[in-house]
Amino acid sequence: MKIVIKFGGTSVGNGKRINKVCDFVSKLNEKNQIIVVSSALHSTTDELVKLAESAKKGKMELEVFDIITQRHKKTASEIIHDKKIQNELLESISVLLEELEKTVNGVITVKELSNKTLDKILSFGERLAVLIISAKLRDAGIESKSFTGGEIGIMTDENFGNASPLVKVTQHNIKKNLSGLEKTVPVITGFIGVTQQGEISTIGRGGSDYTASLIGMCFDVDEIWIMTDVNGLLTANPKIYPNAKTIPQLSYNEATEMAIMGSKGMHPRALEPAKLANIPVRIKNTFDPEGPSTLINEEVNVKKDEITKAITIINNLAMVTVSGMNMVGNIGTAGEIFGILGRNNVNIIMISQSISEANITFLIKQNELQKAVSVLQVGLLGKSSVNNIHSDDEVAVIGIIGAGMKGTHGVATKLFSAISSKNINVKMIAQGSSEQNISFVVKESDCKLATEAIHKQFNMDK
Repeated sequence: MKIVIKFGGTSVGNGKRINKVCDFVSKLNEKNQIIVVSSALHSTTDELVKLAESAKKGKMELEVFDIITQRHKKTASEIIHDKKIQNELLESISVLLEELEKTVNGVITVKELSNKTLDKILSFGERLAVLIISAKLRDAGIESKSFTGGEIGIMTDENFGNASPLVKVTQHNIKKNLSGLEKTVPVITGFIGVTQQGEISTIGRGGSDYTASLIGMCFDVDEIWIMTDVNGLLTANPKIYPNAKTIPQLSYNEATEMAIMGSKGMHPRALEPAKLANIPVRIKNTFDPEGPSTLINEEVNVKKDEITKAITIINNLAMVTVSGMNMVGNIGTAGEIFGILGRNNVNIIMISQSISEANITFLIKQNELQKAVSVLQVGLLGKSSVNNIHSDDEVAVIGIIGAGMKGTHGVATKLFSAISSKNINVKMIAQGSSEQNISFVVKESDCKLATEAIHKQFNMDK
């Protein structure tokens, strides 16, 4: 089989974990063609963000830079036993760290941080990680070579910070560059690509999953494995509901709904290329690779007693209600509201409007609340049909997901009966036309109780 395997930051968090990853890859490589995609070592990306933000203010965070340096050099020295490979690796790490230091010092000099420069700074995490993983594989006697996303052929537009791959040219490049590497394990940076002008770009945080899926599609692999620190996708967050179970199988659409709703273990964009190419995706636990896992493919399996498959929660949200009696029948009010928010880069997560048209309620991220309310007050109050803007910053969205809900009578009744039995107030409700997701808003403090009630109501413990 040809398999793309993506390892997240926790999977490659330190030398001990990288050893386990390489042992796992070594065994699989005996009978399969393996392509590895890796995130940065645990915490490195956050530290690079801190470096960049401090540089923008004219300051070098020497302590943070030293932590990054020591983490990678110590890991390399601890896990590589062949002195020649170790020395070559340490030299390559030093070269990258010097480049990072020069880039950061450039930002300090001008006290300006463009998205393009930020992308370059953030790329060093993955670039350092793949050097170490590839060297460890060679140290174990496996032919391996490390690549950046750009070197392997991922070409993107110039939307730095959230770039989109140019799929046709990327597909051509990856097929060409991976052909002939059948006896070599390529270790490729997740998250980053390159523009047509040769500038490093990032696909957005969490984009390593998308990178793995994209490479899988372009190289026509048999399966894509996303390795995390949990046993597949679970019926609920185990920190909230300890009895949550692994979901054995999901359709692409069900899994996408879960990812968009913030389910741990997968990036929302990751399934798009895999779905287009109809490549199965497995979510597995790096630390328990033989344990329960989740298979995602095109099959829609609906069992009689399995109407819903998962409960997801999005926290750190705020609810805003814009109201006014003059809004009734006033054409363009909604457009004006959302236009103001859009021009100020405030993303709307969920929307609800009553048939009376006297108010519109929507959800945004909690950290955008102050800006949203401010721009709406300036743009609307006293100038249109709006006379009141109310907000609540202690809310969360709970969603129930499952293909079995489509066309099934009584799902909403069971859901809200369970919620009502715990005296939980529902502030807002939405259901998409796919009928595979019902989302509703409650107090953030009610999430645990609501999850327990729903899990039991729909027999998801089984």
